[in-house]
Amino acid sequence: MSDKSNNNTSPTRGIYLLPNLLTTAGLFSGFFAVVSSMNGHFANAAIAIFVAMIFDGLDGRVARMTNTQSEFGAEYDSMADMVSFGIAPGLVAYNWALSGMGKFGWLAAFVFVAAAALRLARFNTQVGVADKRYFQGLASPAAAGVIASLVWVGTEYELNGQDFGLVLGVITIVSGLLMVSNFRYNSFKDVDWKGKVNFIVVLLIVLVFVIVAASPAELLSVIFVLYASSGPFTTIRSVKKLKLEHVVGDDNDSDFPSEKKQNETDTDVTGQEENKT
Repeated sequence: MSDKSNNNTSPTRGIYLLPNLLTTAGLFSGFFAVVSSMNGHFANAAIAIFVAMIFDGLDGRVARMTNTQSEFGAEYDSMADMVSFGIAPGLVAYNWALSGMGKFGWLAAFVFVAAAALRLARFNTQVGVADKRYFQGLASPAAAGVIASLVWVGTEYELNGQDFGLVLGVITIVSGLLMVSNFRYNSFKDVDWKGKVNFIVVLLIVLVFVIVAASPAELLSVIFVLYASSGPFTTIRSVKKLKLEHVVGDDNDSDFPSEKKQNETDTDVTGQEENKT
């Protein structure tokens, strides 16, 4: 009797299918990007990285909507992101433009891959602690989007990537350094996606989709390059005096006005006003 009761009360082990299936699809897209770049199909490789972004955005939201979050899913998602947004963009950039640059080429690709690994590790340690309104450092999917969009534009205009190896190498290194920087990037998590909007907003959204469908490579490159450049601007605007810890270093050293500190300040001010009255 005791054995049966223990078997009935013991938690069932298993893996949630739907969110991890989406994560696997993103992992497959990243792996497909690597294989495509090795075979010289760089446009397909760039598109595969963007497809991986779609699946990466879906798996977490589906897990929250269906209440199927798990530690396994979080770790699996990080491993998939490392392939799709770390290794894949680095190798795509190397195969398209950096392979003829000697040591500089593979070192530039390695800097990007290593920075993506560091960025993901730091992000995992800050879950539930960091200000959700901002990312600390450029998110790895956005950094991958910079590389993938530029490669896609180059292939659309039939450019020889080896002729632009130095330029793309510098962009690859800078993108990697932005990932491990302390620059603040808007996460857009404070946007009320369930709220009502004006009818004109819906028309603008339709117009955006039309523009993306007409020139996806060019538009995506502009969007991701501008977003990558917005971090330094946002950081400089949010601090009184720019210091080294605002750019790089331990996140505990930076003194950005986080949401938690702001709430504590508001509470203190309110309490002081109540005491005065």
